[in-house]
Amino acid sequence: MPRHPEDRPDAGAGGTAGGAEAAGGNAPDPGGAALPEGAAPDLGTPEAPRAEVEPDYKDRWLRAEAELQNYRKRVAREFEQVRRGAEESVMLEMLSVLDDLERALEAARTAGAEAGWTQGVQLTAQRMRDTLARHGVEVVDPQGAPFDPSFHEAVLELPAPEGVPAGTVLQVAGKGYRRGERSLRAARVVVARAGGDA
Repeated sequence: MPRHPEDRPDAGAGGTAGGAEAAGGNAPDPGGAALPEGAAPDLGTPEAPRAEVEPDYKDRWLRAEAELQNYRKRVAREFEQVRRGAEESVMLEMLSVLDDLERALEAARTAGAEAGWTQGVQLTAQRMRDTLARHGVEVVDPQGAPFDPSFHEAVLELPAPEGVPAGTVLQVAGKGYRRGERSLRAARVVVARAGGDA
């Protein structure tokens, strides 16, 4: 059987007070005017950031960006140097094999070897030269040119013949090779010197 509101134990003066407390403070605040529903208290206008803060962050960002760009360039340079060094190491090995093939051809011709054998070795040597040329490798032939320590290695000095300036390459004892503006293997040369005996 339903009970009437008057029958509840909290009805009356005590019940009214309890209801106001249970309602979460909907009763008017005796110390001030009630705020409209949904309104927030006015805390004042926030203080504007200082003018120097933004330039400071901008300078730091620019410095970080410059450091990142420098790092990328340095890594790219180092990678290129490592790659080029690895390539040139293999090319030097190929040049050593090419030297052996050329010496074998010279010995075979001197000994009167069969033309079919020497032709096969000659084709192999030429193929190696073509492969090196595709990678920018060129023969250094300094015969009669001034001695250049960047591309030549002097193995012997002889008195300069008449009419030949001192420092001229008289003979090439070993082929040299270059790749672009850099020496891949210095040419071994005999150089003329001014006066004196051999």
